[in-house]
Amino acid sequence: MQQLRDIHDISAIPWWPLAPGWWLLALAMLLLTFAVWRWRAVLSLRIPIPGLTLGSWRWDAAGALRDLRRRARAGQDAKRTAGELSELLRRIAMARLGRPACAGLTGNDWLDWLETHDPKGFRWRERGRVLLDAPYAPAGHGEDPQILALIEAVEGWVTTRETTPTGGFRTTLSRTFRWT
Repeated sequence: MQQLRDIHDISAIPWWPLAPGWWLLALAMLLLTFAVWRWRAVLSLRIPIPGLTLGSWRWDAAGALRDLRRRARAGQDAKRTAGELSELLRRIAMARLGRPACAGLTGNDWLDWLETHDPKGFRWRERGRVLLDAPYAPAGHGEDPQILALIEAVEGWVTTRETTPTGGFRTTLSRTFRWT
């Protein structure tokens, strides 16, 4: 009996250093986090508008309108916002109905044409006057509710389906909407 030894407990298994499987899991999680952070803009492009496809002029215009609204709410100069909105609206109108239909219109003729062809029936003659007056107005900062209402009206041009000019016009116009 003296030659027998007592049973000893197994020593505790240390948690550090980690086994190789845990290192691989940590690396995979780190890479996944980096990928989500890097491509957050691509992941946030989900627009709940039926019919918008990635790469079309409608998709690019919707993205430009979202960016313009974000900058207007962040306090961008109202004069600059109105100028960018006016340019974007003209591009959208040319994409929808063709360059010859609206490219040469200015002033009240432009507002009349917008009201006539607006798919949602927005009153451009009364409410769109800021597009004509903004270039001559003094610089002012802050959110302008009138411009935000115009941005929503322009979204109607993007979301409403209508025939577009045929040919390579759509591809060329899609490249013009990329403002990055």
